[in-house]
Amino acid sequence: MLYLLDANVLIDAARDYYPLDRVSEFWSWLVQMGKQGHVKVPIEIYDEVMKGNDALKYWLQENKDALLFNELVSQPLVAEVTKRGYAPCLTDVEIEKIGGDAFLIAYAIVDPRQRCVVTTEHSKPKRTGANRHIPDVCEDLGIKCINTFELIRRLNFRTSR
Repeated sequence: MLYLLDANVLIDAARDYYPLDRVSEFWSWLVQMGKQGHVKVPIEIYDEVMKGNDALKYWLQENKDALLFNELVSQPLVAEVTKRGYAPCLTDVEIEKIGGDAFLIAYAIVDPRQRCVVTTEHSKPKRTGANRHIPDVCEDLGIKCINTFELIRRLNFRTSR
C-alpha cells in the first residue's frame, strides 16, 4: 500500500504531536518509510509545506529525495475529483480553496486498491462544494483514507523495540 500524505499530517505532527526537536524517531521513521516506497508526498502538497518558514520546511527540503512522490498528476483525474468529489461547477475562488486536496485524491484514484490518502481532516458529511473535507470526498470516490494514528499503526511506528 502506498500512503499519500496531506500537508496537515506533517504540519500537525510537527506542531502538536511529534516536534522535530523532541521526537526525532518519528521523522527518521517517515524518511525510512519514504525510502521504502510506503509513504510519499505529492509535489502539490510538498509545495504547500514549502510556503512555511519553519523547521518542518527545512526538514522536508532535506528529505525531498526520500519523500517526494515521483509521478505526474493526471489533469483529467484532477478535474474528475473536483467535479465528482466537490461540485460540478466551482468558481476560481472555490478551486483555490480546495488547493492541493483534489491533486492528492487524484493521485490515489489512479489505483484505489493500492493507494491510500492520509490526512488529519475529520469527516464533515454535511459540508458541500469547496468546503468538503478529504475523508468525505475519498469515501464518495471509493478511495481509502486514514489519519496519522492509523498510519502509525499500519506501518508499525514505535519509539522502542
